[in-house]
Amino acid sequence: MLLYFSVISLAAHRCIRALKTVQTEHAAPQLYTTLNRRTCSSVSTPRITTHYTIHSREKDPRWEGIEMERFADEADVVIVGGGPAGLSAAIRLKQLANKHEKELRVCLVEKASQIGAHTLSGACLEPTALRELFPDWKERGAPLNTPVTEDVFSILTEKHRIPVPMLPGLPMNNHGNYIVRLGNFVRWLGEQAEELGVELYPGYAAAEVLFHEDGSVKGIATNDVGIAKDGSPKDVFERGMELHAKVTLFGEGCHGHLAKQLYKQFNLRENCEPQTYAIGLKELWTIDEKKWRPGRVEHSVGWPLNRHTYGGSFLYHLNEGEPLVALGFVVGLDYTNPYLSPFREFQRWKHHPFVAPTLEGGNRIAYGARALNEGGLQSIPKLTFPGGLLIGCSPGFMNVPKIKGTHTAMKSGMLAAEAIFPKVTAESLDSETAGLHTPEYAENLKNSWVWKEMYAVRNIRPSFHNYFGLYGGMIYTGIFYWIFRGKEPWTLKHCGLDANQLKPAKDCTPIEYPKPDGKISFDLLSSVALSGTNHEGDQPPHLTLKDDGVPVNRNLAIYDGPEQRFCPAGVYEYVPLETGDGMRLQINAQNCVHCKTCDIKDPSQNINWVVPEGGGGPAYNGM
Repeated sequence: MLLYFSVISLAAHRCIRALKTVQTEHAAPQLYTTLNRRTCSSVSTPRITTHYTIHSREKDPRWEGIEMERFADEADVVIVGGGPAGLSAAIRLKQLANKHEKELRVCLVEKASQIGAHTLSGACLEPTALRELFPDWKERGAPLNTPVTEDVFSILTEKHRIPVPMLPGLPMNNHGNYIVRLGNFVRWLGEQAEELGVELYPGYAAAEVLFHEDGSVKGIATNDVGIAKDGSPKDVFERGMELHAKVTLFGEGCHGHLAKQLYKQFNLRENCEPQTYAIGLKELWTIDEKKWRPGRVEHSVGWPLNRHTYGGSFLYHLNEGEPLVALGFVVGLDYTNPYLSPFREFQRWKHHPFVAPTLEGGNRIAYGARALNEGGLQSIPKLTFPGGLLIGCSPGFMNVPKIKGTHTAMKSGMLAAEAIFPKVTAESLDSETAGLHTPEYAENLKNSWVWKEMYAVRNIRPSFHNYFGLYGGMIYTGIFYWIFRGKEPWTLKHCGLDANQLKPAKDCTPIEYPKPDGKISFDLLSSVALSGTNHEGDQPPHLTLKDDGVPVNRNLAIYDGPEQRFCPAGVYEYVPLETGDGMRLQINAQNCVHCKTCDIKDPSQNINWVVPEGGGGPAYNGM
């Protein structure tokens, strides 16, 4: 009975020997990296990283005489990220400006070539925040075409399915929700924002946070363009531009590049748990119309993952004028076996007897992947700092057992707008810093339905970390969510950074995955081709390494090169050295779908994802 109530939750070797134990090395990658640099300097490491964030241009003679001055522009508010949170904040700001007859310049920058082109989610949308933002959303033509009509939840074994009836009040009950193609919805939000006068700048990646002399945020700078792969300036080099604002909202999405810098600059994570993550992989299929059931929502846990690996699946039947289904697989990035491949687990899952019949005779038309926050309430950092705010999935407003974060991201953006509006429009700015500080935003969030919702489910994800794994977590959830509605007087902690969870390869069993059949399951590169991913080839790889020697000397030596398997786009591969024995890491940066998994899961924390030239990346068509 409890199970029933709870299923809804779901280096060189000599250098290694210089450490006292594998556990010590495992828990202290920085110690290993330092030791590696000191004792392994005789090892010849091919140069991989050429990006200026690692190799300063000030010390590079090729950059002498290059004009480095940037044009600067001023706005009242600058928003980084054209996702649900950023666009909702922009829209709400202009709504308030129109209502109060105030002049307000709002500029939004988005690294994708078009609004929505980097957006990927399941997605089953809870329309709560949308109704608040646009009560007349139906009349405005919001692309919510598929109301949920049927909920199916299953525990899968290798050959069978254990059905679980859905009850009202449980997190994954989707009554009243809509199955959407989130990229289309985000594009629509962009259209609404433009109509209200928001200035949208797709194709401009925010690459740097700018600061006033007093340390407060001044704004952002967009990325430079026209840099060759070897890090030298091309003839067409152009400096990025600066956007200054009274306040800057950072809504980059999960594991944002600039947010990482802000966490350190303002020590925003000193009073919260480490953020934990999952990787979600998704495909779109057209299927036989006879198998099509518009409005049907299917979720599962269990096979092909073992009980100690958190994850699950979804399969949604869309009503978009053709028999279309969206299906995907989510794997928690706290998994321990370095041989696990989330992509291949996804391909294997599609062959389950409960899943394969829907896909047989169908045609796969799109593929993508994205990391998602799973830390919940415990992992939300301090949200405000002088000159800026964090909104949306960047700080982590995802309801994990619901597998939903769009509605909470939108609401956070709206609350941010409402908090900053009186200050940015005041005739005399009352601020102790050059950049406006708005702590009211955090207080408003804590008094909103977002905080209440996230508090109730705060212990579901961390309860998975027990001897019984999935089943122990399900029992906990059955007792404390269903019976006590998440009001237990304690808050569970997470197990730590996902990067620290991998065990050495020698302690794990390799996983043998079946070969793809080309009908239901597919290889990685043909999948990436469906994502529309493209980057300018002659630019420094934006997957930067703090130390080019660490991948071979540590990741390959200890963990058998897990980058090759956790990346869902084939960006990382180990290949033989052209001269002599040994291996080297090859980074196929053009394949990158901007999922951020490498930055999160790298056991050495040696990979730092930075923005490529604006406009690069996937070109998702309504994912």
